[in-house]
Amino acid sequence: MAEFLAKNDKRTKYCGEFTKEDIGKEAVVMGWVQRQRDLGSLIFIDLRDRTGIVQLAFDENTDKTVFDKAFQTRSEYVLCVHGIVRSRGEGAINKNIPTGEIEIAVSSFKILGTAETPPFEIVENSDVRTDVRMKYRYLDLRRPDVHHNMLMRSRIAKITRDFYAENGFIEIETPNLVKPTPEGARDYLVPSRVHNGKFYALPQSPQIYKQLLMLSGFDRYIQIARCFRDEDLRADRQPEFTQVDLEMSFVSEDDIMTLNEKFVQHLFREVKGIEIELPLQRMKYEEAMRRFGSDKPDLRFEMEIVDLSVILKECGFKVFSGAIANGGIVRAINVKGGAKFSRKEIDALAKFAASYKAKGVAWYKSSDGEISSSYAKFLSDTENEAIKEAVFFEDGDLILIVADREKIVCDTLGALRCHMAKKLGLVKKDEYRMLWVTDFPLFEYDEESGALYAAHNPFTMPVVEDIKYLDTEPLKVNSTAFDIVINGMEAGGGSMRINHPELQEKILGIIGIPKEIARTKFGFLMDAYKYGAPPHGGMAFGFDRLITLLLELDDIRDVIAFPKMQNASEPMSDSPGITDSQSLADLGISIIHSEEDSVK
Repeated sequence: MAEFLAKNDKRTKYCGEFTKEDIGKEAVVMGWVQRQRDLGSLIFIDLRDRTGIVQLAFDENTDKTVFDKAFQTRSEYVLCVHGIVRSRGEGAINKNIPTGEIEIAVSSFKILGTAETPPFEIVENSDVRTDVRMKYRYLDLRRPDVHHNMLMRSRIAKITRDFYAENGFIEIETPNLVKPTPEGARDYLVPSRVHNGKFYALPQSPQIYKQLLMLSGFDRYIQIARCFRDEDLRADRQPEFTQVDLEMSFVSEDDIMTLNEKFVQHLFREVKGIEIELPLQRMKYEEAMRRFGSDKPDLRFEMEIVDLSVILKECGFKVFSGAIANGGIVRAINVKGGAKFSRKEIDALAKFAASYKAKGVAWYKSSDGEISSSYAKFLSDTENEAIKEAVFFEDGDLILIVADREKIVCDTLGALRCHMAKKLGLVKKDEYRMLWVTDFPLFEYDEESGALYAAHNPFTMPVVEDIKYLDTEPLKVNSTAFDIVINGMEAGGGSMRINHPELQEKILGIIGIPKEIARTKFGFLMDAYKYGAPPHGGMAFGFDRLITLLLELDDIRDVIAFPKMQNASEPMSDSPGITDSQSLADLGISIIHSEEDSVK
């Protein structure tokens, strides 16, 4: 039966903090049993808390009642232990743990909580299925590696707050119940009981509020903010996430980038002991797409995209020349050493490319002079040689070519470039390449609806020199938006903001939000602009993504205490769940079940 703490049960140190300097001292420790080893006349228990493990020893000098109690102790029992710190002896030192030189000779202990056999062993780097881990997340969080991630998250949050405080930023909280506004993703809606029939939204970001804080004269704002987006999930995305959100007045985009790359430098120095050289490289969006097929290029490897359109414009192979004639392009990458991939592996790339809407992937490889290709026989010798020269082809390489509309070609080759680099082992987790991508388009075109939408957010300031094109050639307008990219991952992004109400109304009109609706949705912001709005801009870092990068992890869920699964559910608490009819009635909501739900 579980026992209770008494007044003299005061922990003297955490388990992982004991050293040989403590030998001879009385110790009181508390924690969970990692494992119990029964050697007959000796029993050892590894006791674990958030700092590490200390060994408890029970031997012939231990009181028999205490010894027998240790015999009955099992993994994950919670203990309060009294004893004396002693040396393990030269032959028994465990060099794998910080406390390996000492152990605690136990005089008494209490079992504060018993435990059933857990559904998986509480050890590092467990290969347990993710759904099982999430179902028992409270146990999963005990595992030393996951526990370490949470401790590092806390440390990184403190480093972040300290850096911005030292640079004159004021930490201000913004609301979590806000007015629904279009910011790019679908809102999570919260019904109001008091205002029946009306809804709050959970904020996709504190965007409007931090702009209002600039209008309020706070000059430099910072918040480690919770954000919510109802969108499909992937390895680096969650429906609720955290961002380091900031805004600055009387600055340019250059000022914002310069300060925040210093933050990244500081973070990597403090957390990893790595010195990041500043200033970071800056690359315009157009160049990033042309060379790497992505607005978040991974610079840890080469394999740049090469345009073959001029070479193949008049060729007899209609897959290439036809795409160009229809306004498309033909581009390629050279996978150095890629000739070792089998025909089956190369053919599988077509399926990979199809997920990016490409119709196929043409290829050419040579190994020890033996050539095989899906397109070479349709081209002249001159054209084939020109392609090889353009991509710097050598024996042993693999050329991959995509012909289609520019966006499809960029998306496909950008993804193929990263896919092939991983297959060849060119990507190293402990190497860091960073850059700013700048000069993004202000608008993007939706081919299905034929409408324009904001590429960043509708409050992004256009490049001043491009404002003249808004009425006639809006797709020609660039923005003051910028992203910081680390190892092919967008770690953060921002822009200068519009601070003129007339310009804001024009931008909203271009993306299909007429003046009347704009007044309904953003009237308070428009009105605020009338009372003296300073030039301002800001950015936000994906806090979860930053931690994932710093800890060299693959899954963002590993740095979030209670993350969601791929379908936005949380198995541990069985969230989301149903609610009772009275609660729905109070909110004026009725549930309409589809036929599919009835079948289920």
